[in-house]
Amino acid sequence: MFIKNTWYVACALTELEALGDKPLGRTICNEKMAFFKGPDGQVAAVEDFCPHRGAPLSLGKVCKGHLQCGYHGLEMGVDGKTVQMPGQRVRGFPAIKSYAVVERYGFVWVWPGDPTKADVAKMPVFEFFDNPAWAYGGGLYHVKADYRLMIDNLMDLTHETYVHANSIGQPEIDETPCETKVDGDQVILQRHMQGVQAPPFWQMAMSANGLDPQAKVDRWQICRFTPPSHIMIDVGVALAGQGGFDAAPEHKAYSVVVDFITPETETSHWYHWGMARQFKPEDAALTDKIRAGQGGIFNEDMEMLQLQQANISQWPERKLLMLNIDSGGVQSRRIIDRLLAQENSSEITA
Repeated sequence: MFIKNTWYVACALTELEALGDKPLGRTICNEKMAFFKGPDGQVAAVEDFCPHRGAPLSLGKVCKGHLQCGYHGLEMGVDGKTVQMPGQRVRGFPAIKSYAVVERYGFVWVWPGDPTKADVAKMPVFEFFDNPAWAYGGGLYHVKADYRLMIDNLMDLTHETYVHANSIGQPEIDETPCETKVDGDQVILQRHMQGVQAPPFWQMAMSANGLDPQAKVDRWQICRFTPPSHIMIDVGVALAGQGGFDAAPEHKAYSVVVDFITPETETSHWYHWGMARQFKPEDAALTDKIRAGQGGIFNEDMEMLQLQQANISQWPERKLLMLNIDSGGVQSRRIIDRLLAQENSSEITA
């Protein structure tokens, strides 16, 4: 079960636009949806199910803002109501589901639950997307694993030492205690390492920002979970003794790892990953280089998570054990469970 009365990232706007007159079919929270641009050029989403014969509308095409079924030509409006069908009377067909969508930050956001409860004011706010002092690059992975396993992964970065040993991992991550706190619906886990050697990825970033990549640094990781499944991670290095996270920009390389985790089914999810950086924002080649490096790093997680899911699916009765390093994921799951219970309780009451 998923929290549905909330906003999830459905796709990048560029991903939809790259399809031209073809709609984008995507399952989100077990809801099969077809995304397309309506008559006014705004993105719409309807149930991926033709009311005529049940064909997936995502196999059709967009004609003058209507979604035309690729099977017999029935045309669907952005509100889920049938518009027309060649040689047939279809105006009386019952409407299919339509979903609330919003375009923001270069993404299409969807509210999979009750559209009458959709509230744009509940959209998360990120100042770096529309700020010229920042640059952003990212990508998408389809991961065959429970989305909560990705949350566990990102809220416990000790795995970097082992999964990402040749890029961002280093022994000091294991050796430095982390601090976890819960602030309302937000979970914050942070770790600060002092006077360490920067790992390869951060040496590259230091060079790009004009810093000596061999210099000792203070490194930080501050993971912030917010519902339903967004995680922003402040990451960076600063020349040792210059204030760490609070160091002046000329003494550090600082970024935010952006993680939008969208459930597909109970055992799969869409992972929109990226990095917003606060140095050399005008350098497009650097954006591409960081995107390629980050994509490679996250690809290292794919095999681990998908085979972890396979193990769990094979032996669902086996109880997994918890350590103190799991505190960020545990607290995040508790918030998800609480909000899910509240949503289900309100539906029963209504």
